Amino acid sequence: MIQAQWLNRLFLIAGITLLTSCGPNTKISSDPYDASKIELKSPPSVTTDGRHTGAFATGASLNFNSELKPVDPATTKYVQLDTTHKVIEIAPGVQFSAWTFGNQVPGPAIRARVGDKIHFSMTNRSDETMPNMSMVVAPMMHSMDFHAAMVSPQDKYKSIAPGQTIEFEFTLNYPGIFMYHCGTPMILEHIASGMYGAVIVEPKAGYPTRVDHEYLVIQSEFYVKPDPTGHKVNGAPLYVLDADRLKSSQPTHTVFNGVHNGMVKNPLAAKPGERVRLFVLNVGPSKTSSFHVVGTIFDRVWFEGNPDNQMRGMQTVLLGSSNSAIVEMMIPEAGSYIMVDHHFANASQGAIGLISTLTQAKPVDLEHHNMEASAMPQDPNTVQGKMAFESKCLACHSIGQGKKLGPDLAGVTQRRSDAWLSQWLAAPEKMLQTDAAAKIMLKEYNNIAMPNQGLSKNEIAQYLAYFHWIDRDKK
Repeated sequence: MIQAQWLNRLFLIAGITLLTSCGPNTKISSDPYDASKIELKSPPSVTTDGRHTGAFATGASLNFNSELKPVDPATTKYVQLDTTHKVIEIAPGVQFSAWTFGNQVPGPAIRARVGDKIHFSMTNRSDETMPNMSMVVAPMMHSMDFHAAMVSPQDKYKSIAPGQTIEFEFTLNYPGIFMYHCGTPMILEHIASGMYGAVIVEPKAGYPTRVDHEYLVIQSEFYVKPDPTGHKVNGAPLYVLDADRLKSSQPTHTVFNGVHNGMVKNPLAAKPGERVRLFVLNVGPSKTSSFHVVGTIFDRVWFEGNPDNQMRGMQTVLLGSSNSAIVEMMIPEAGSYIMVDHHFANASQGAIGLISTLTQAKPVDLEHHNMEASAMPQDPNTVQGKMAFESKCLACHSIGQGKKLGPDLAGVTQRRSDAWLSQWLAAPEKMLQTDAAAKIMLKEYNNIAMPNQGLSKNEIAQYLAYFHWIDRDKK
């Protein structure tokens, strides 16, 4: 007996369990992912020429904003999410020609439990005339791809024409936070145009912890340019998808819940001592997210939103495109806690938000992470200059907040001529060899030289447009 116990311990250390340790009355915990208990059957999809009218999204399980409501008790969730083409504002003054599920970006989130059935229907309503859209894009094929489903893609995820309706059903077998998106080629363009959302699937018995607040945070990228035809929306330039930036994975905006700095203007509410659960999904389509909340630590992290995938005491969660996590944290004291993509190039493009105990968060709260809180220019050249500056320069320069590694750039167009600034931006290393003012500046800033950014003439012109706009705006 003693020898058997010793051997059993030895095998346990090696990760092996002796068969002799299991007696006839030993209870073996059941595997929730046992293939014999997973529902793999679903009726064929049905496509018709009948169409939905009225609301673009219906269903008791749908959530239309970041604050999540409890799971609807019905075991079959009836969900209608129709496709539309519409203009949305992704940043102040940036009116974008989007494609949507449920007439919003992101699409409404579906919340359910393991074992529930989703009865889904969708009309392709891209042929309906929406405000400002008739001049932008023609009706087109669309489809729905649910990452939460285990079904034949050829049957359920097929594309339907404008005016058609598809209907299908599937069972939720795994807990997690799952992406949904349009699966019609080019999928890249459809996701980047706004066709994405989340399905939150709780374990059958719910989550093992209790929280005071539950919020959904979806990170995504936009790749936009001014409409080449010059169309405007309410006097502002219309922006359309920039296919070249999209294919080279160079976003102009990286955002939470579809809006640049939207969760700064409208923080998620919490009180000191409360526990917050965030459902975080990175839909990409191409970038990785390093999700972080300044001022607290993630007590629990369930990767992909599944409590079986638990990690403790994490500072940052790395999420590839279509990866997700549930993160839980305590709010230790009064203040504003900054949600940010710790890839700061992404954060500077708008992937930033607040969990705040305050009624209205102060813009200065963002200074800790070099996030500028300023108005948005309207001119497309100036907009591009602002976004480039925030992507490349904010770590070393501020606008009106004092010196950093380099000078404060407020008033720079009054201190330097456009010709001087253009030469400096084009080749700072050459200026440091010949220009007296550049040499003085280098000495003043501890001999830390600005690197050559390899800017084109057009990019330099955009920077100058932004600097001039700043100095006019600050007067």
